[in-house]
Amino acid sequence: MAQQQPAQDHWTQEAYLTSAAFVPELATTVLQWLDPQPDDIVLDLGCGDGVLTAKLKETCASATGVDASANLITAAKKVYSTKAGLSWHVQDCRYLDRWVGFQEGAYTKVFSNAALHWILRDPSTRTSVLQDVYAILRPGGTFAFEMGGKGNVGEVHAALIAAVVHQGVSLEAARELSPWFFPSEALMKQMLENVGFAVQRIQLEYRPTKLTSDKEGGIEGWARLMGAQFLEGLDSSEKREAAVKEVCEVLKTVISHEEDDRMYLGYVRLRVLATKPA
Repeated sequence: MAQQQPAQDHWTQEAYLTSAAFVPELATTVLQWLDPQPDDIVLDLGCGDGVLTAKLKETCASATGVDASANLITAAKKVYSTKAGLSWHVQDCRYLDRWVGFQEGAYTKVFSNAALHWILRDPSTRTSVLQDVYAILRPGGTFAFEMGGKGNVGEVHAALIAAVVHQGVSLEAARELSPWFFPSEALMKQMLENVGFAVQRIQLEYRPTKLTSDKEGGIEGWARLMGAQFLEGLDSSEKREAAVKEVCEVLKTVISHEEDDRMYLGYVRLRVLATKPA
């Protein structure tokens, strides 16, 4: 779930629950695709605060969570430390092969929810990430994941780029500040097949998603947390606050639904079920 950049760790469990508590709640379909069994050994790639990792452990032999955020791994350990068969590790998932726990063929299934669009952002490590997942799986193993797909949160993505441009950042630099990679079905299928996976199922779903109503959440909380790398590209707190204010004001009527007076973002989810040949 968490961003996989080694810079400032702006992730906290409190901020995540305030602005994005809906993320693990909407993972039902990809969990069904994973289909964890009692003898499965599962790796959760980009596990965040461990909510789904712990859920996986309810139906499998063991579950291991890795994430670049030390804050979120600490939160996971605090909540789930007494549960057997669960383990947590701080690891930049762009370099999974550098993890002390990396071992070829160690896992029967690899799972990821709402994390790969962060992990795969860096073009220089995109292929190696998938190669590492392939290597860590046993022959016949399963890789099931959900991530942002092409067009995901397009309205706020555009608003964030424009807001930092209006604070003096060049358009090209603003685009580079984006922390996300949102591929199409065709591109993701090609990337997986290029490293040896057989893609069994792939689905792109437009899923407008209701933002939290917490006073520290909503579109402002979402922009501050998920768009933190855009804001870090500005050289003063005044400019950062002005950018957040602009995003909120621009999107207020665009994403508001009159029927329930709530705000929705245009999430586009890419789900994939791939296997490593036996």
